[in-house]
Amino acid sequence: MSNIPLRYRYETKSKKIEFRDHRNGKGRLQCTPHLHRELELVYMLEGETVAYADSVHTVLRAGDVFLTFPNQIHFYKSTGPEHYLIFIIKPDLMPEFMDAFTTGVPVSPVIKNAASLPRIDHLFRLLSEVCASTTEEAGYPETLRRGCLLSLFSELLSHMDVQRPAFGDSGALRAIVSFCTQNFSENLSLSLLEEKLHLNKYYISHLFSGKLGLRFNDYINSLRISEACKLLANSGMSITEISEQVGFNTLRTFNRAFSKQTGLSPTEYRKLDPSMRKN
Repeated sequence: MSNIPLRYRYETKSKKIEFRDHRNGKGRLQCTPHLHRELELVYMLEGETVAYADSVHTVLRAGDVFLTFPNQIHFYKSTGPEHYLIFIIKPDLMPEFMDAFTTGVPVSPVIKNAASLPRIDHLFRLLSEVCASTTEEAGYPETLRRGCLLSLFSELLSHMDVQRPAFGDSGALRAIVSFCTQNFSENLSLSLLEEKLHLNKYYISHLFSGKLGLRFNDYINSLRISEACKLLANSGMSITEISEQVGFNTLRTFNRAFSKQTGLSPTEYRKLDPSMRKN
């Protein structure tokens, strides 16, 4: 029987890499079941915790690595003080591995005693140093981070068996979410997903409302607004162009959905100081 509760939440992330260093033992891994479009990577240094990915659960101990792929449901139950490194990574930083990330999941999400593998331990330490750096002294910080990621994931994936996921509720939801994240700018509907994924549209609707607590249209809009925020912050495109680019039929609909999700108009969001932006 699956250990995953019936309800979980979908999260949106903003940074290409989110890194948290909890070597001081103050932060707990414990969290509620969730999924997102990013990879989540934990390197356990001391202590232990119970980690869940879809229907698999394992006890993480010092030296273990835990990796979840995009749109895998996962969570943690802490059993005591923990020291660990955690990285949440946009998979498009590593297009070389995109096929594995989007079509498969690890048979086991954990590599036991990975610290005994010299290259993996070294690459984790190097990646944490690069991600923690606040200076540009390295010369090419983005290239350096990507180089560390490619090297580390080349090692990690060589120690993991990646297969297509089993098709229960969690597998179906992963397939649906993966399709939507790759096609949200298109004119998506439950009927289209029914045709493309060969799943009953009422079943799809049930998965969204029953598992994520979201209506299908609200979920699609959240993907579109997240992308719109990136374009507003990092491009010179007009608001009308961005509205069309992310899949809204009218500017009015875009403005309404944007305000509902962010509390701001697109113009107000674009004028924000970068440190104030949430997306």
